[in-house]
Amino acid sequence: MHVPPFEIDEQGRRIGVTVDRRHVDRPAPREMVGTYVRLEPLDAEQHSDALWNAYRGHDDLWTYMPQGPFSSAADYRTWVEQWQHLDDPMFFAIVDRESGEPQGVASYLRIDPSARSIEVGWITFAPILQGTRRATEAMHLMMANAFDLGYRRYEWKCNALNEASMRAARRLGMTYEGTFRQATVVKGRNRDTAWFSLLDSEWPDVRREMERWLARENFDDEGRQMTPLAAKPQFDTSLRP
Repeated sequence: MHVPPFEIDEQGRRIGVTVDRRHVDRPAPREMVGTYVRLEPLDAEQHSDALWNAYRGHDDLWTYMPQGPFSSAADYRTWVEQWQHLDDPMFFAIVDRESGEPQGVASYLRIDPSARSIEVGWITFAPILQGTRRATEAMHLMMANAFDLGYRRYEWKCNALNEASMRAARRLGMTYEGTFRQATVVKGRNRDTAWFSLLDSEWPDVRREMERWLARENFDDEGRQMTPLAAKPQFDTSLRP
C-alpha cells in the first residue's frame, strides 16, 4: 500500500507534509507553440468547420465522450459555441503548424489554484492526429504550461473501458491511481472512471524524456521514430510519425 510522505506532530501522529502555499495563476487562454503544433483557444469561427471535416465519418471518436456524434457541421459548430471561451473547462484547438489545419481539441478543467491541481480532458484527436508526434507534443505543451505555472498535480481521467486512453496516460508518464466504480452516467450508460496523475516531483524526468523523444533527430527522413518514448519504461508504444 502506498504511504504518502508525512511529518510527525507534537502528539506523535503522522500528518501530511507542509506544502508551499504560494499563489499560482489560472492558466490563460493563450497560444502555446511547439515545433509541430500550436494550441489556440478554441473558437467556432476559426476552428469548427475544419475540425468537423477532420472528425467527419469517424463516429467512434465519440464513443467515450459525453458529446457527439454530430450530424452536421452546424451541429458541431453549435457545440463549440456553447463551450468556447470558458474558464473551466478551458478548450484549445490543436493546429498542425505545417498545414495550418486544426486536427483536435483538448482542455484544462477542474482547475484548483489553491490545491495547485489541474486536469487535462475532453481530448478528441482526429484520425490524422492520432498516434503522431504532433499529438504527443500537444500533450507536452499542456503539461509544461501547467507545471511552469506552479501546479503540483496534473490529472488525467477516462472511462475505465477506454483502453486507448489508459495506454496514452501511462505512455505520457502518468501513474494509475485507481478506478472510481459507478462514478457517473454518460449517455445513459454507467461509467467507471480510471484516475491517473503526474506530480511536480516527477515532471522533470518526464519532461526530459518527452523532449528527447520529440527532438527532430529522433525521427528519420520519413518521420519514423528512431527510439520510443519511455517516460514509463515498462510501457513501450510504437507510434507512426
